[in-house]
Amino acid sequence: MMSLLRRLYRGEINVDFVGRHKLWYSLSALLLIVSFSGLLFKGLNLGVEFRGGSVFTFAAPAASIEQVRTTVTEAGPHQVIVQTAGERWRVTTESLNEGAVTKVRTAVADEFKVDREQVSVDVIGASWGGEVSEKAIIGLIVFMLAIILYLTLAFEWKMALAAVVALIHDLVITAGVYAWSGFEVTPATMLGFLTILGYSLYDAVVVFDMIKEVTAKLGTTSKLTYTQAANNALNHTLIRSLNTTLVAILPVAAILFIGTTLLGAGTLKDLSLALFVGMIVGTYSSLCVATPLLVLLKEREPKYQALAKRLASTKGGSKSGSKGAGASAKGREEGDREPVSAGAPGGPAAEKPSDKRKKR
Repeated sequence: MMSLLRRLYRGEINVDFVGRHKLWYSLSALLLIVSFSGLLFKGLNLGVEFRGGSVFTFAAPAASIEQVRTTVTEAGPHQVIVQTAGERWRVTTESLNEGAVTKVRTAVADEFKVDREQVSVDVIGASWGGEVSEKAIIGLIVFMLAIILYLTLAFEWKMALAAVVALIHDLVITAGVYAWSGFEVTPATMLGFLTILGYSLYDAVVVFDMIKEVTAKLGTTSKLTYTQAANNALNHTLIRSLNTTLVAILPVAAILFIGTTLLGAGTLKDLSLALFVGMIVGTYSSLCVATPLLVLLKEREPKYQALAKRLASTKGGSKSGSKGAGASAKGREEGDREPVSAGAPGGPAAEKPSDKRKKR
């Protein structure tokens, strides 16, 4: 395993990403089906900022999650979500009237021996969450339009289309993870969603820039099809993409797995999960979704269809030709170690008749 990773890091392995596009499309289709199923049957666990509610905050170092949940539930609320951040507790309930709020504050103060005034209460209306959602959707639409415009001007519309499809792919899968995991969707989550769009776009632009540089040299006499050239470009950027993802995901993983479990960083959990899932899926989509889709669109152009047809016919002719032609083709495949003389296309220059007479 380590030997394989070292060879991959040194660029000694050429992965056929584009040639295995059916495998990637099948995997993406499966992930999208699972994600849509989660969104349809379970739905997103919207935070209090979106659905409205009452939030109680207090300090109780010796309390446990079950004690806090039981105390608040017995005071009347039905929907109780308990979060901890160090010694402080954050309890979210449905929207409560003034009398119910007073009852909960009194129950918490009596149970955990804290002053009643130290139990702070915030009442959030659902309209504020609606405004946040509306602005997030507007921001997403503006972001997508800006991406399409930029990639169309800097590259071409086919690259813009492939990148946008990959971004939508990343968003749906990340949202599906939230639906199945039950993680709360908060404004921090929306920020994480917009952040992973930028990260996924960066990875796609790096790959597309290399593909543009490599395929710009393709002509009628080229020895590579667009598919082969694009796959070579993809392998040249593979290590850069993997290194970037690894370096970026380590601190996010630390926040998600260490900060939320050991330090109780509940408010960071919503953001870190979106970043963690989005970075992994974004790297995958740049390599296995956006690039194969771009190749599929480009190979339909008459220029690259003619190139692929010419190379296919040349390859077929070399297989059905004479033994000498087969040996010549084999020599070319092995690196043209014995160049052919310009005077004779099939081998060394022929001897002159005078030379033959001298030999006799």
